[in-house]
Amino acid sequence: MGGDIVLQIFSRKETVRKAGAKGPSLPIIDDQVFEPAESLPLAPDPLSRCVQLERFGHLLVNRHEWKDHPDFEQVCRSTSRRIDEMFAIVPEGFASLAEMVNDEPGGPEVTVETAPFLMARHAITHARFQKFVDDGGYEMLELWPSEIWPHLIDFKDLTDQPGPRFWRDGRHSKQLADHPVVGVCYYEAAAYAQWAGFRLPTEAEWQMAATWRIRSAANVLRRYPWGDALDTRRCNIWASGNGHTYPVHAYPQGASPNHVLQLIGNVWEWTAGDFNVAADEGGMVVGDMRMSPIRGGAFDTYFPSQATGSFRTGLVSLARVHNVGFRCAWDIGDKASQTAAARKKEMVH
Repeated sequence: MGGDIVLQIFSRKETVRKAGAKGPSLPIIDDQVFEPAESLPLAPDPLSRCVQLERFGHLLVNRHEWKDHPDFEQVCRSTSRRIDEMFAIVPEGFASLAEMVNDEPGGPEVTVETAPFLMARHAITHARFQKFVDDGGYEMLELWPSEIWPHLIDFKDLTDQPGPRFWRDGRHSKQLADHPVVGVCYYEAAAYAQWAGFRLPTEAEWQMAATWRIRSAANVLRRYPWGDALDTRRCNIWASGNGHTYPVHAYPQGASPNHVLQLIGNVWEWTAGDFNVAADEGGMVVGDMRMSPIRGGAFDTYFPSQATGSFRTGLVSLARVHNVGFRCAWDIGDKASQTAAARKKEMVH
């Protein structure tokens, strides 16, 4: 896939819903029908506020801060249950990442081992990202790399308030509350994940979750989370005939074996790291700005070959487009605490 095609993935305009397409129609969100989400009165108690804002990873990793709170034990137990509901275990496995722009059969690949980890069952919704905004996440400089601080002024909505690009007055539309949040760049996705106490999955982890290439005698590789054949009834891409995003709990029949939904379709998903591939001529593809990997395809992905578990592409890390969202990952056991400690150390230095 040439560099021009990489950019064309995001150049298609949003389309109206096709006549006869199945599923609920999505109202056009304009100034006349936009209904902003209500403001969330934040609890004064820090522990209660963490639960209210769904900062579950942050709460558990920093549990020592709450050990003297009278509700500490009960809150930790309920938080652990919530994480069990929100995340699924992805077993040890590996991913073969294409090293060339043109990902042709037999082309060079690099194999990356993946340790067991937790993957969020759903992409982050508008409603959940709203809690990050309401908590002042855009003003918490510790969540953002220092080189990005000058760009924070650009992370505004349609009314020049901090928030995703397509919001208004710092609020999402109630009609889209359970749809995946879009209009956020890589850094906004990473900041939310860190604020919540989680992280973004790496590209190899995401691919492992989508292709289910676990270590076994069978050595099975799935093209899609549900199997080897494209089925537009199991995902939301251009050929599905919808023309818009769906709620994150839609298409349960397209889930992976561990019940992670919408790894294919609905929205592309930011993954951690830099997007590095080589051109056909042999040199690395280098742009004017950093690019981060995105995976999985979106509701307007036209070419089915781009909506698979192994297709690789990237996007400028500061881009805030209509069809890219994200989901969170989390380390298992002690590794979660080690990762959190390492992040704090990086911030200090």
